[in-house]
Amino acid sequence: QVRLVESGGGLVQAGGSLRLSCAASGATYNMYAMAWFRQASGKEREFVGATGWSGGITTYVDSLKDRFTISRDKAKNTMYLQMNSLKPEDTAVYYCAADMVHRPPPLRVGALDYDFWGQGTQVTVSS
Repeated sequence: QVRLVESGGGLVQAGGSLRLSCAASGATYNMYAMAWFRQASGKEREFVGATGWSGGITTYVDSLKDRFTISRDKAKNTMYLQMNSLKPEDTAVYYCAADMVHRPPPLRVGALDYDFWGQGTQVTVSS
């Protein structure tokens, strides 16, 4: 079992930045990858990006890779999402997730491939 807790969301003006954190606890030694997803009101949950927990691989959805950056600190069992040049369309609940299945690359981008989820943190970007 892995427990994930997101933090860092809030209200920001368009053009601003936020850094989200996802703190993991429990069986983190067995995590293969962690990911960020987001879900806007009335829309389906969408993949933002993912990183291999042991390092080496990070992937993003093409539309966000120029503004969003994922990093992780294994010593703190924490993953981060740095979001720059925020736009109103980035408004959503942001979730982190953990993939426990060790398999060859690429990292998975489907929500169903992830085994554990955090409760989400709201990001609101005002125009």
